[in-house]
Amino acid sequence: MRIVINGFGRIGRTILRQILTLPAHRGIEVLHVNEIAPLETCAYLFKYDSTFGPLPLDVQVRDGGLRVGDRHIRFSHHSAPEGADFPASDVMLECTGKLQSRAMAQRGLKAGARAVLISGPSEHADITVVLGANDDALGDAKIISNSSCTTNAIAPLLRALDEALGIARAHITTIHCYTASQPMVDAPRGDLARSRAGAESMVPTTTSAASELAALLPDLAARTSVAAVRVPSLSVSAIDATLQIARPMTTDANDALRAAVAGLPMIGTTDDPCVSRDMRGRAESLVLALPETQMIGQTQLRLFGWYDNEWGFSARMIDMARLLAARQG
Repeated sequence: MRIVINGFGRIGRTILRQILTLPAHRGIEVLHVNEIAPLETCAYLFKYDSTFGPLPLDVQVRDGGLRVGDRHIRFSHHSAPEGADFPASDVMLECTGKLQSRAMAQRGLKAGARAVLISGPSEHADITVVLGANDDALGDAKIISNSSCTTNAIAPLLRALDEALGIARAHITTIHCYTASQPMVDAPRGDLARSRAGAESMVPTTTSAASELAALLPDLAARTSVAAVRVPSLSVSAIDATLQIARPMTTDANDALRAAVAGLPMIGTTDDPCVSRDMRGRAESLVLALPETQMIGQTQLRLFGWYDNEWGFSARMIDMARLLAARQG
C-alpha cells in the first residue's frame, strides 16, 4: 500500500510512528508528507513526543525530507495539496484537521490519490465509515471520513450490543483528555466552559460523537444520548455508559459482553483493575474494563471502557486505508 500524509500534527505523526515502528506495517510505503511547519520542527516533534516518548529510531533532516532509521520520507510545505507535487498513491491521509470545503477534500484526488481518508468528522466526505459499525456501506466512495476517536469507540460497541442484547435506550459520557482545541490558559472560545484552561479543570461539554452516531447508526442514535467531560489528562480517554437492555440478562454480564464483541478486533477487554496510563499505546478503538461492569436487576447495564484517543484512532486510520487500497485492487 502506498500512502501520502497531508498534515503532520498529532494524528499524522502517530500514524507515521506506527508505520515505522510496528513490524506489521513494514509493507506500507509512505511516499510523501506535506506539512506547512519547517522540516526541522517536524523532525524534532517526531523524534521527541510528550505522550509516547522518544522515537526508537534515528531521525535526521536529509535531502528535503526525513531520514528515519533506514527509510527516507520526502516532505513538502504547501498549504494546498495540489501544489505539493504528490506522487500517485493508493490513499491520501488528510490529517490537517482544517478541511473546510468539498473542493479542499477533492484536492487529494486531483493530486494523484485514488482515495482520500479524512482524520475526523467531515460534512465534505462522500460517507463517514467506522470499522465495526457501518463499513459494509463503504461502496466505491472516494472521499471518506474516519469520524472521531469517540465515535470509533462507541459505534461498534453499540451495534454489537444492540444485536446481542437489544438496546432500549442508552446514555454515554465520554471522559476525554484535553486537546489542542482547548486553551492552556483562560481564553475566548465559542463554548464558554471550553474557554477555561484545559489542563486545570474538568470541563462539561458536547461531543461530535452524538451527531456522528446519528449519521452512522440512525436507529440506534434515536435511542442514545451522548455527553462529554474534558479532563486534565494528556492522553487516554474513557466512556461510562448506562444501557437499558431490551432482553433481560440471565447470564453473567461480562460473559455476555465478551460474547457480544468477540468478532470485533477493534474492541478489547481487560479483567485487570487498570488506570488510564495503562492504556496508553493500545491499538483498539475501545478496551472494556470488565471489573467496572454493573447490573441493576436484569435490564440495566453499566459498562466502562478505555481508549487511547490518538494511538487507537491512528490505528483505525491505517486499517481503513488498507481497506480502501484493497478495494482498489
